[in-house]
Amino acid sequence: MCGIVCAFELKQKSDDLRPQILEMAKSIRHRGPDWSGIYSDEKAILAHERLAIVDPASGKQPLFSPDKKLILAANGEIYNHRALRKQFPDYKFQTESDCEVILALYQEKGADFVDEMNGIFGFAIYDTEKDEYFIARDHMGIIPLYIGWDQNGTFYVASELKALEGVCTKIELFPPGHYMSSKDGKFVKWYVRDWTDYDAVKDNETSIAEVKRALEAAVHRQLMSDVPYGVLLSGGLDSSVTSAIAKKYAQKRIESDDKSDAWYPQLHSFSVGLEGSPDLAAAQKVADHIGTVHHEIKFTIQEGLDAIKDVIYNIETYDITTIRSSTPMYLMARVIKSMGIKMVLSGEGADEIFGGYLYFHKAPNAREFHEETVRKLDKLHMYDCLRANKSLAAWGIEGRVPFLDKEFMDVAMRINPQDKMINGERMEKWVIRKAFEDMLPESVAWRQKEQFSDGVGYSWIDTLKEVVNKEVTDEQMENAKFRFPIQTPQNKEEFYYRSIFEGHFPSDAAARSVPQEASVACSTATALEWDEAFKNMNEPSGRAISNVHDKAYAKA
Repeated sequence: MCGIVCAFELKQKSDDLRPQILEMAKSIRHRGPDWSGIYSDEKAILAHERLAIVDPASGKQPLFSPDKKLILAANGEIYNHRALRKQFPDYKFQTESDCEVILALYQEKGADFVDEMNGIFGFAIYDTEKDEYFIARDHMGIIPLYIGWDQNGTFYVASELKALEGVCTKIELFPPGHYMSSKDGKFVKWYVRDWTDYDAVKDNETSIAEVKRALEAAVHRQLMSDVPYGVLLSGGLDSSVTSAIAKKYAQKRIESDDKSDAWYPQLHSFSVGLEGSPDLAAAQKVADHIGTVHHEIKFTIQEGLDAIKDVIYNIETYDITTIRSSTPMYLMARVIKSMGIKMVLSGEGADEIFGGYLYFHKAPNAREFHEETVRKLDKLHMYDCLRANKSLAAWGIEGRVPFLDKEFMDVAMRINPQDKMINGERMEKWVIRKAFEDMLPESVAWRQKEQFSDGVGYSWIDTLKEVVNKEVTDEQMENAKFRFPIQTPQNKEEFYYRSIFEGHFPSDAAARSVPQEASVACSTATALEWDEAFKNMNEPSGRAISNVHDKAYAKA
């Protein structure tokens, strides 16, 4: 995980802007505490804060092409970089960095290379000879990326909002699965898949064996690392599966094609929760079963409440679900960092791909089910991807998400949607449960879905609600539209978080960068039509789904 801040189309002298860019980059140094690098000429400035995961010794950035005409500032990991390098036997690679292959691809193929990469990334390339720049973001927006313009018209690219706040008068999210070239300044969608259309997949066969092979391959390639790594293990299905697969491959070094012993063969797993939480007990059971060195991280409700202001600064949102679940993850990340771990695997994405959220029980048919999974994936960069990336990056840890691996998604999203449906015989994510039941304890393989913010301990959310009800008055809510005319908070909890967000990011441009949508148990607004009971609710907890969640909220 790294951080980038770049400036193009400079409207001031480069020498005057350079100190400002260095300060902007310093604001995101938590993402990359290992090295700072900068390139500047009279027309462009590219700054980079590095977290060294692959080739720590020589992979510092910005990276240069052999002729020094192309400069790259990248945040990300290219999992298939070794295979891609073989396309360029005559290219003089200068490092072992996985990101250097981006320069070779761009030099050889121009803009039409991005879909060849399997990875997570947000990067900018500058061509000094042509005075052109090229920006791209990974297929799902796993890596954050923002763009902005200052009052003079200078164009900026940055990994986090905080680097642009106070500098840019206009800020936008760079859309996932797109690239932009300065040749025309337009967003071009490079990530295009047939499986977004239900009619393209409705008659497909479902192979559980193929799903298993594809996910094991995804985890295997994402273990690429020259530094100690671990796994996040909540005790839920998704993280248990990724942890079990990681343990299967952890003894060997992936970069040697599993021929040499791993540099760090002991796999460490981490779980977080309140004392007595559902997640802690389930995680320990999985850890004992698969044989990881397991670490329970317990926090108190007060510690969580005390951290919220810092959490909102780091994750840059006022979305309720994201803050609820980011807080324990943020606290856990600090402990992980203290143990020398710099990369972790996590289970994000499975619920979107397989319809794991409990509201999917209400899906009326396979078409609606599939189309909701596609909608969820389209929005994921603003929610779970943002949470996983920024909660960890706050402490200089890289999060990798095998369920969102590009190749695995092509397998999982092409299986017959009917086989993902929840019915009397099959519970949510039945395909994944069936594929990996032989690797997990039965009680975990068939454990009901818990959203992360619920699983750490139900009293966490219940107390948050009590606190915000005391802090935010009815009168404040009645007048919320005057204080927050842009994206007016819809309830007291959102008002509370928005007030903290405003303290960190006071600009209207920052407020507009956060999504706002009614939701029940993490549904999209469209899915609220599935059940009459959803229409007047706005509660993202899974316990909002009555008659489905074992610990559902009592009806008023």
